Amino acid sequence: MTASINLTNQNLKEGWIQKYKTAPQQLKKMAKVQGLISAFNANTDAVIKISGERIEELLKNHGLDEANLIRDGERQIRTKEDAMRGIIHCFRSGIAEEWLIEEEDVFNWLSEEIAYDKLQMGGQGGIVANVMAVCGVSPVYVHCASLPANQAGLFLDRENLISVDQNGKLQKAHSIDRRNDTPLVHWIIEFDKGDSLSCAGQTITCPKSNRFIATYDPLNFKLHIDEDFAEAMAVESDQVEIIVLSGYQMLRETLGDGSPGRERIDASLLTIDKWRSGKSGQLVHLEMASTQDKVMRKYLLDSLARRVDSLGFNERELIDLLEVMGEKDIAEICAVNTNSVNLFEGMLKLFSYTAVPRLQLHMFGLYLTIQKRDFMVGAEESRNGMQLAAVIAATKAGTGAIDSEEVLLWAKDRAVSDIGLQELKALSDHISKNFGANELPEKGIWANNEFELIAVPTILIDKPVTLVGMGDTISSISLVAAR
Repeated sequence: MTASINLTNQNLKEGWIQKYKTAPQQLKKMAKVQGLISAFNANTDAVIKISGERIEELLKNHGLDEANLIRDGERQIRTKEDAMRGIIHCFRSGIAEEWLIEEEDVFNWLSEEIAYDKLQMGGQGGIVANVMAVCGVSPVYVHCASLPANQAGLFLDRENLISVDQNGKLQKAHSIDRRNDTPLVHWIIEFDKGDSLSCAGQTITCPKSNRFIATYDPLNFKLHIDEDFAEAMAVESDQVEIIVLSGYQMLRETLGDGSPGRERIDASLLTIDKWRSGKSGQLVHLEMASTQDKVMRKYLLDSLARRVDSLGFNERELIDLLEVMGEKDIAEICAVNTNSVNLFEGMLKLFSYTAVPRLQLHMFGLYLTIQKRDFMVGAEESRNGMQLAAVIAATKAGTGAIDSEEVLLWAKDRAVSDIGLQELKALSDHISKNFGANELPEKGIWANNEFELIAVPTILIDKPVTLVGMGDTISSISLVAAR
């Protein structure tokens, strides 16, 4: 039995509102972080809403074979026909898919014919850098495989957000223009439920609003590491307290040039080792992201993941990790019933397999962290960091942007979600039966001799303006704000 059995949801919500009042103070503490590196991936997201009428116009103007465009085929973009086939495929099914652009001339065609409505920061590395900078971390060093003016303009115009220019010199990222760099663009082509188009004599109606992503990113595909940045950070890393890693998810077992993808992971390990050489107290976090190639996922787990201090993931990414660990039974249980109890059990498997000192899961309505008892950040500090992350994530969802200090705490007085409390109570009951009595629903903290569990019900926004980059925002703030 849990100590909270007689507490109502309203009682618990009032208690969590009180705990969430630490958020402003935790935000102030982020300015005390002595330097952060965000590496390795940043790109430009080119977002456009496309109508069925516009798709028809493109088909007509370019004389495309419409019969081929409604056939199933390889999920790759080598021609303009492939690009249109992908758009129609996702429009027809109301699903989201990402296809990779392999030819530069297709990139040029999309730039001319599709264009964009707006540009926004893409890539976990770029998103984390902006978030950390606006939260006051100083300095924030961001790695960019490519940094022409369009990409640089997506970084916040802040003196504490720094990268390297064309001469290898550190300066404000927003002002850099490495004009000879290859643009790295992910087209996010959105369409609306109920819209229609005619193709190959058929009327196709979109069953659900969704998007098709066409990605031209030859450098991040192979985890390109900018040598000037790597060398600069080897010097500056004496002043760097935290390193946040991401961008490995696009690697494949065999890269486009025929080389093995594992070589790029090995190369990054050498770079990271130089940044950490002789340093003490430096904390390294890896954001897993959705790594589709199973060989790369397993190698990443067995190499880099075992050498970091903290690992972040969502529900699907945890399930994917369990699969390559050989834990297929618990992976299947989590996939069928994706709830806090099953995911907690999956996290314990991952905790044992990797020996990573800190694991964090961000699921719908609840964040869970498992950390070793001697982890450098205490359980209460970790909870406070997770609460600030929940506030800022809700702010991003509710306002669409977190680009100024004034907006960061917009959601701070909102109640935690009923869904989060339900998941927390279920987890509390499970732990009571299997480990012992706890006060998780009221306090969000429980510990045994081996680890501490921190569980925070989150603030959910009914009609979010955006969900892009939400996991990266949650993971990075949870860790960096835990002070």
